[in-house]
Amino acid sequence: MRRIRAGIVTISDSCAAGKRNDESGNYLKKKLKLVGWPVASYKVVPDDRKMIAETLVELSDRKKLDVVLTTGGTGLSKRDVTPEATRDVIEKEIPGLSEAMRIQTFRNTRFSILSRGISGYRGKTLIINLPGSVNAVSECSEIILPVIPHALEILKGKRGGHEK
Repeated sequence: MRRIRAGIVTISDSCAAGKRNDESGNYLKKKLKLVGWPVASYKVVPDDRKMIAETLVELSDRKKLDVVLTTGGTGLSKRDVTPEATRDVIEKEIPGLSEAMRIQTFRNTRFSILSRGISGYRGKTLIINLPGSVNAVSECSEIILPVIPHALEILKGKRGGHEK
């Protein structure tokens, strides 16, 4: 399989306003570089459902990225709307990815079960919501990054979904 072209979207009112450094997005940029996946797009958007959805559509449909990782906006506060915006644009959910991330992070904090992030695909682009904390992003990326190439091969029709 060719190199995976990735996008990162940080969803945070304070980062978008320049009031806070984007630690999670910057962590993801470094992590993806280490695994050899070029970051073709990096965006910071506020917690706005319409803006998040438009960004995901742009990265999937126009930029045709392989995977888009979001960070932030998956909690319980009124402004946390990343899962809803993601659900607005994906074709199908891939619940196992998000379940595995919650299980992994639960080992370190029981509050991880409050994360509402989802995963799915739009066209041939995987869209995966990660939590906003850099520690959670670090733990979650260890779980999901190894399975993304296989998922993309299936989405792109390069293999069936039942091989071991």
